[in-house]
Amino acid sequence: MKTKQMYSKSYIIYILAFFGMYMNAQQLLTPDEAVQLTLSHNYGIQIANNTVEIAENNTSILNSGYLPTLTGNAGATYNLDNTEAEFSNGNTTTLNGAESSRYNASVNLNYTLFDGLGRLYNYKRLKEQYQLSELEARETIENTLLQLFSVYYSVAQLSENTNAIKETFEISKDRLVRSEYQFEYGQNTKLDVLNAQVDINNDSISIVNTEQQLINAKRDLNVILGNKLTQDFNVDTNISFLFQLNKDDLWAKTKANNVSILQVEKNINISSLDIKSNRSQYLPTIGLIGSYGWNRNNNNAASFVAVSTNTGLSGGLNLTWNLFDGGSTITRVKNAKIALENQQLQKEQTLIDLERNFNNAWDDYQNKVLIFQLQEENIKTAQNNFDRSKEKFKIGQVNSIEFRQAQINLLNAELSRNQAKYNAKLAELVILQLSGDLLNVKF
Repeated sequence: MKTKQMYSKSYIIYILAFFGMYMNAQQLLTPDEAVQLTLSHNYGIQIANNTVEIAENNTSILNSGYLPTLTGNAGATYNLDNTEAEFSNGNTTTLNGAESSRYNASVNLNYTLFDGLGRLYNYKRLKEQYQLSELEARETIENTLLQLFSVYYSVAQLSENTNAIKETFEISKDRLVRSEYQFEYGQNTKLDVLNAQVDINNDSISIVNTEQQLINAKRDLNVILGNKLTQDFNVDTNISFLFQLNKDDLWAKTKANNVSILQVEKNINISSLDIKSNRSQYLPTIGLIGSYGWNRNNNNAASFVAVSTNTGLSGGLNLTWNLFDGGSTITRVKNAKIALENQQLQKEQTLIDLERNFNNAWDDYQNKVLIFQLQEENIKTAQNNFDRSKEKFKIGQVNSIEFRQAQINLLNAELSRNQAKYNAKLAELVILQLSGDLLNVKF
């Protein structure tokens, strides 16, 4: 008759086996698919793209100040007056409740012919601002992709960890069965059976905890994807490294294409245009004005003219020259020059920081790749040690504690290898981001 512990053990085995079959039936989310979903549906990226669109709209000719303005005006006035009129011949007329009305309509044109080139510099500034917004959107995309792969590889690592722990669990099951048989035949003590049961329970707990971490990581990944995956999924655990990366080539690309450097250079251009735009206020503004109007007056009986109607065109030039504005323009020009100097200093500081970050990232990448390679070798050693311990355990030359230690050593080696693999890949992506190549590689 089966004991309660045996029923409990069988239940755990059935649950884990069912979960394993369910996991195998899930869809596979490849890195390329994850990138495409992120670019299309991530909310941060969508907001950044909308900001770029706003900046693009601002560069339109409709926002340049080069087009004229055309306004229409209309009005009507009604009067009810008590009037006493004395004419030059001495006659006097008194009117009570005399009605009169006036109507007018006009179309007015205003066009700035010259404003000291202020419009030109402002228009160029808007174009630079648009290009800056594109760089800011690119920075958002690069950061989001790094975040994506950080979570994607976390899911991959937890998936491989789960499989490794399940393999350990299967070995623990075999060990429990062997210990029970040996106990029945008097080849070992009840303590060996109890130790095997404790170990299989610990492995079961590890599986449950790791699977919960995996579920949470998948939820985090789906958030980055814009919550577009409606069913559970697996990720691709196969990765490849770009071992042909050259440090000197990458540093040259970093100085030329790094998004932070490009942003600072755009800000320098914008500051230069700000100086020119403020200087344009020293010059006069020349404008063209034109109007077409219609006016109708319905006068009361005291007027010499009962009704008058006027229509006609008018036009002219006006010149406005702010000879002295209290020093505001001078102050703005001085401040713009200081802002330009700050941007140039910022570029120098950014280059220094970037070189440090690049060297740190390169060394980190090299170290993590080396650690991964060493962990691969460690797996072979741990596997060999476990295989030998397993054979000796079968013939009684190794006790259960020593066998369990070899089993744990192999599991820890596999877990460390998994972590080293994905850490190295993330370090590689950081290098690619710094060099401006992150969006140019195939994932």
